[in-house]
Amino acid sequence: MSKEIEDHRILNRSSNEPFSSILQKHVSRRGIMQGGLGIAAMSVLGGFGLAGCSDIEDDDDAQTGGLPEKTALALAFEAIAGSKTDAVVVPEGYTAQILVPWGTPLNNMAPEWDPNQKMTSTAQANSVGMQHDGMYHFPLDEANASSDFLLAMNNEYIDESALWFLQGGQTNLISGARPAEEVRTEINAHGVTIVRVQKKADGTWAHVPNSPYNRRITTATTTELAGPVAGTEYAVTAYSPNGTLTRGTNNNCASGYTPWGTYLTCEENWPEVFVKHSDRYSDDDRLGIPYLDSEDNPARSRYAWETAAGASDENQGEFARFNATPSAADASGDYRNEPRTFGYIVEIDPYTNARAIKRTALGRFRHEGCWPGKLVEGEPVVFYSGHDSRNEYIYKFVSDAVWDSADANQAGGNYDRLAIGHKYMDQGTLYVAKFNADGTGEWLPLTPNTQTPNGQTLASALGLAADDLAGIIIHTCDAADLMGATPMDRPEWGAVDPVSGEVYMTLTNNTDRTAEGTDPTFNNGDSIDDLGAGYASAPVNSPNPRADNEAGQIIRWREPSSDETTFEWEVFVFGAAAGDTDNLSGLTELNQFASPDGLWYDDRGDGEGILWIETDNGYDEVTDYTNDQVLAVVPSSVSLGEGDAAVIDPSDQAQLKRFAVGPNGCEVTGIFATPDKTALFINIQHPGNWPADPSALVQDATQATSGTVRPRASTVVIQKADGGQIGV
Repeated sequence: MSKEIEDHRILNRSSNEPFSSILQKHVSRRGIMQGGLGIAAMSVLGGFGLAGCSDIEDDDDAQTGGLPEKTALALAFEAIAGSKTDAVVVPEGYTAQILVPWGTPLNNMAPEWDPNQKMTSTAQANSVGMQHDGMYHFPLDEANASSDFLLAMNNEYIDESALWFLQGGQTNLISGARPAEEVRTEINAHGVTIVRVQKKADGTWAHVPNSPYNRRITTATTTELAGPVAGTEYAVTAYSPNGTLTRGTNNNCASGYTPWGTYLTCEENWPEVFVKHSDRYSDDDRLGIPYLDSEDNPARSRYAWETAAGASDENQGEFARFNATPSAADASGDYRNEPRTFGYIVEIDPYTNARAIKRTALGRFRHEGCWPGKLVEGEPVVFYSGHDSRNEYIYKFVSDAVWDSADANQAGGNYDRLAIGHKYMDQGTLYVAKFNADGTGEWLPLTPNTQTPNGQTLASALGLAADDLAGIIIHTCDAADLMGATPMDRPEWGAVDPVSGEVYMTLTNNTDRTAEGTDPTFNNGDSIDDLGAGYASAPVNSPNPRADNEAGQIIRWREPSSDETTFEWEVFVFGAAAGDTDNLSGLTELNQFASPDGLWYDDRGDGEGILWIETDNGYDEVTDYTNDQVLAVVPSSVSLGEGDAAVIDPSDQAQLKRFAVGPNGCEVTGIFATPDKTALFINIQHPGNWPADPSALVQDATQATSGTVRPRASTVVIQKADGGQIGV
């Protein structure tokens, strides 16, 4: 989630023991667990042969996990100092180039970019969207997989000051009806961009204008619903009386991909684009949809799109749908259920113009991203996701179907990838994570007949029919509350080591984490049993041990196999400023960071890889020193020692290095490396005054801006000047 649009309300009012309390107990018990409870704690690293356990030397134990013998991998660049400039900074010997900034025309329906030209709805629908975020690459053939591919990228939200740069901002945002053309332009700036990009002979990159693959999926694009919610009463609207269609995808933050070659985009801060003034559902409250505060202060959505309803050229309630207040005799006559068609993982085939599909079986909440687990022939396919809000949860989906390697992506092949998606993503079991202080955890199933801690079935506890799986999905957050899941410090991006199966996830921060022994507070009720409740504040626990946690941490866990319901976990690294008293990982000036956000596990073969870490920092002690950044570490170069609070500790500072720094005002997000490892793609979101040339589509990202420019979110390609592999 970008801090620019973060919702600071805490919507989880449940009384479940929060992760920070569990983590505090875990950290305080590290010395004990290294001894008498070695199996419970150290199997995280040794019992399953995890990378990064240099203090476990038993060859038989190391082979238990089936990992190949490792070769040494080390970072070969010098860590760079922090930066506070209007430029991207990279290590010596590297280059950084801007690619597909906001407004890049995808086809001839859009004019060439002109910073002095007003954006229109038609131009924006045919140009690269705003506020680049999660992204992934899809090759057109294997031979050129690292130099010619489709770039699928989220456009999370709008920068109003940049979009309406020439008119000084939005019209009637606070009061009055917003102009329909402005609203359409903003709607078209959201969503997903798919664009073909190529590496040229001189080593620079460019997009391919008018490629038949180039397209936009915006908040106005018709999408399908699939899985348990599709075709049920929960999804009935005036636009789709049979509950199978909706329009658009919104506020897409991180992303993911499938083994069969499709893109997964994830709906995160979508509740704030709606309003609902009366007859609210409990899930409206639990997810934070705005409502009427008073007759004198009627709530508006984030962008007040609903106020354009009734415009003379409005088409099929395109603006009315953002007001979910009931206005008809039943749901088929209004948009009371429109919010229930949002909050999902959305699958897109980048190779075709097929409709995007919302995979409802993977849960409904504020999804940060979605990452496939270790892929094993004959075992279920697994996806992990986090709910990016304070004191929310981590989820896992396990398919009913087992993986068949015949379904693996054939680059550029002409076949129905979305049909494969139906096979693996529409039937399965959704779980939520519970973390224990001894370094173990369990996945709690969210199914109608699951027994809650108080002995009811989950369906009964939610007031649903006995077989209502769709209702469980609609109320995912309430279901997780009732099952006793562990509230976390804003779960953001994940990354998976494809060899060991280790899963990393950033817990970016939580300033509403309270000290041990304090009582939790709740949003819309007094206890866990009040639907639509959830935590407002929660005391510390083992994986979240710091109260008022402004710096965040990264956790790591491991499961014996994809369909297991148990796991072992540890803290990989704590964010902090170098001078903090709770600098539990011993960070120095050359690697201090806060609010870890984006993650990418860069597999280098032989069980080795690089973990790339991006930040969205709002912690003054770090922001006073540097802008948001990219760091790198080889996980196998660090290990969890006796009594350590985290894998990375004061002895490991040479292993965690700052690799890149973004320009002033930005968030560094969206990340992947090309298959040949010669290019690292990152996104620069909401820069304050960058890139240097406001007109150019391709330019040097490291050139500092002179004067004031119309800022543009952009993709940046980082490469070695000598063409070698990045990082090493």
